[in-house]
Amino acid sequence: MEKKNEKEVIIKIDGKEWGKLLDDAFKKANRKAKIDGFRPGKAPKNIFLKHYGKESLYYEASNMAIDVAYDKLLEENEDLQIVTEPTVNINSVDDKGIEFKFLLTLKPELKLGEYKNLKAKKEKVKVTAEEVEHSIEHMREHYKENVTKEGKIEKGDIAVIDFEGFKDGVAFDGGKGENYSLEIGSNTFIPGFEDQLIGLKAGDEKDVKLSFPDDYHVDDLKGQPVVFKVKVNEVKQVVIPELDKDFFDDLGMEGIDTKEALEKQVKENIKAQKEKEAEDKWLDALLEEAFKNATVDIPEVMITDEQNRMVKEYGQNLQMQGITLEQFYQFTNLTEDKLKEEYKEQATKRVSYRLLLDAIIKAEKIEATDKEVDKELEELAKNYNMTKEDFINNFGDEMIKYEVKIRKAFDLLKGVK
Repeated sequence: MEKKNEKEVIIKIDGKEWGKLLDDAFKKANRKAKIDGFRPGKAPKNIFLKHYGKESLYYEASNMAIDVAYDKLLEENEDLQIVTEPTVNINSVDDKGIEFKFLLTLKPELKLGEYKNLKAKKEKVKVTAEEVEHSIEHMREHYKENVTKEGKIEKGDIAVIDFEGFKDGVAFDGGKGENYSLEIGSNTFIPGFEDQLIGLKAGDEKDVKLSFPDDYHVDDLKGQPVVFKVKVNEVKQVVIPELDKDFFDDLGMEGIDTKEALEKQVKENIKAQKEKEAEDKWLDALLEEAFKNATVDIPEVMITDEQNRMVKEYGQNLQMQGITLEQFYQFTNLTEDKLKEEYKEQATKRVSYRLLLDAIIKAEKIEATDKEVDKELEELAKNYNMTKEDFINNFGDEMIKYEVKIRKAFDLLKGVK
């Protein structure tokens, strides 16, 4: 019995078309056949059928017939909007023909509610002086240098040390290092270690006495008193650059040669980023509001397909970083099913909003003009460093037409004239 958004279609392959598929199946099977008196592939068809039976050809012929039947289905049902791979069963098969039953999942009809004059509003963007200052300080931090100093170690300095730890006079595993750069105050080492280096200078040696924390991850050292023999090889001071010509040259930002110019540029950059975030947030709110006003029954298989697509996309992104999905699962203790479940909410949104936008495009009779498509193609081809012709050959222009229509639907939601 058909469910909502499902359709059963019966496709028959018979006559000469089925006969040819049986002949092709025979030729393939005959190459592997072992029949006394005949080399593989040389047995006449009647001898082969007598030895193996005509039913032996049905499996191979039916596999070849599926694609033929599906092409026939699409040709005879051009108006159907199939949203996922159909399930297929064989109703019957004999020497006269084969009958398939395809169960199709069709694109559900979304009934629009109110999608104009929505309540969601775009947040106003404001950039504070503190945000500009913080961003510039972050830039200065990026260009900081570690410069050797002659004086004593102070908090914030970097001590380059050799060290070895002893418990009851015996060196313990993992307690030794050479020329280790330790930032004093970073709390990288166990509590008390870094503080005891303050005041030392290059060439000094010291026994640092302390106890490991009670919750330390090595059982033999939990709460135990130890001694680290430390030698200071070098002391470095972290120097953060001033806002001077050298710093502006290092930045390499065109037209930026004063503090005021940098502040202005940074403010514009922060504002642009905030504007984009506010735009994205607003658009998501508009889509959510419009979808709540709509009515649709989304087949679960559409969500599942989107989850699978998202996992595949994530795997491709990992691959670009030299990591496989299998390695990712090992590192994170996740499984494919768990990752899919994490994507379910986002996948549901993607499918829901795509159906919503398609319905708006249909209701508003939105089209993409040749001029609009050509302009989009030029921009995308330029971004991909390709010619328009190469871009079309690789991606096609239907995707571009759809993107133009989607953008127009977004503008309609936003109330842009």
